[in-house]
Amino acid sequence: MRTSRLTSTAVAVAAISVLATACTGQSEAGASDDPNAKTTINFWHGWSAPAEVKAVEDNIDRFEKAHPNITVKVSGNINDDKLNQALRAGGSDGPDVVSSFTTANVGKFCSSGAFADLKPFIEKSKLDLEKTFPKVLLDYTQFEGKRCALPLLTDAYGLYYNKDAFEKAGITAPPKTMSELASVAKKLTVEKGDSYEQLGFMPTFHGYETVASHYMSSWDHRYFDENGKSNIAKDPAFAEMFTYQKKLVEELGGYDKLEKYRGTFGDEWGAKHPFHTGQVAMQLDGEWRLGMAESAKAGFEIGVAPMPVADDEADSYGKGFLSGTIVGIAPASKKQNAAWELVKYMTSDTEAVVAFANGIRNVPSTLDALKSPDLKFDPRFKTFLDIAQHPKSSTSDGAVNGSTYQLTLQDFGYQYEKGAVKDLKAGLEKTAQQIDTDIAKAK
Repeated sequence: MRTSRLTSTAVAVAAISVLATACTGQSEAGASDDPNAKTTINFWHGWSAPAEVKAVEDNIDRFEKAHPNITVKVSGNINDDKLNQALRAGGSDGPDVVSSFTTANVGKFCSSGAFADLKPFIEKSKLDLEKTFPKVLLDYTQFEGKRCALPLLTDAYGLYYNKDAFEKAGITAPPKTMSELASVAKKLTVEKGDSYEQLGFMPTFHGYETVASHYMSSWDHRYFDENGKSNIAKDPAFAEMFTYQKKLVEELGGYDKLEKYRGTFGDEWGAKHPFHTGQVAMQLDGEWRLGMAESAKAGFEIGVAPMPVADDEADSYGKGFLSGTIVGIAPASKKQNAAWELVKYMTSDTEAVVAFANGIRNVPSTLDALKSPDLKFDPRFKTFLDIAQHPKSSTSDGAVNGSTYQLTLQDFGYQYEKGAVKDLKAGLEKTAQQIDTDIAKAK
């Protein structure tokens, strides 16, 4: 499970200007500590739910048994803001191994030196990254050739649907294209006065996981061109997505009516999530939602499928948006060799990755773990394992200022969907200019 993607990204961006000065040292091929000596290292992570914390502790117990000379002191519920403060301060009480849920900020972490360069450790260990991790995960844990992180479990996004509602509406299969999604969403929508008894799909950008970057995974797209300039006004996929989303908002009742209905929803991470309660019949969400819906005892049979794709890309059905936890080494750590032993174990040891994935209910992050017979998941979870391995699954591009460009694009989406921006082409051009300006300033 993860904290809200929009909330966690906003927190990270609030800290990002200070992260540029977070580096108090750099990893070097000659890290001097003896990884075989008896030592204690600090590992900071963001998980907080009891089951998640236990899974982390179990993973650390396994590591300590395999490395009896290394004791790991664990600190949980650490967001990027707390992490940033510790990285700036340095010192023996700070973290040696660090993790973050914000993959979109890897570009900032790597370019600013907030996370140490892992290249010397990887080379010394002869760890073959391409044979260990899926390509998308390798892409989002480096920036412009500098690798400062490795993937630690994966989040894959798909479509959840209420099978009982489908049967009642005479729908026999989940939609595979975006036009099918719109058609099915309308069939599933049951109005009740000026509101809804059931909404087929919540299309607004505030609809929890229906943010612009998640929608974009259904289209083949590029955020930046070969010169590093924003591509959102030139790549037709972005205009197609925004046009589609706004039309769906209008067809399902209009922005005001939908937003009023959204005000009746329970918390995204609680038992009263609108998908759990039957208020929405389809939901774009990550792999964790299956376990949460089951735990909430949703009163219907839950179906899981890949997110539909653009109509002219039907042959790419099965792909989806990927993100996940990243892990690295604090540049000020005096125990970087010992820290690397923990990073390497957590990210590349198949038994460790599988056991951790089972405990956290996330998708494994190595190729071997994805195929492991020891995975203990609901059979429906295989949908997410397949999405994680699909060659056309994607994630958001890295940038020197992290996720700022995504928030800029998302803010444009908020204005366009409610009609405050009338001219889509001009709006995208203005947004692209702002993205380019922000990145230039960050450099």
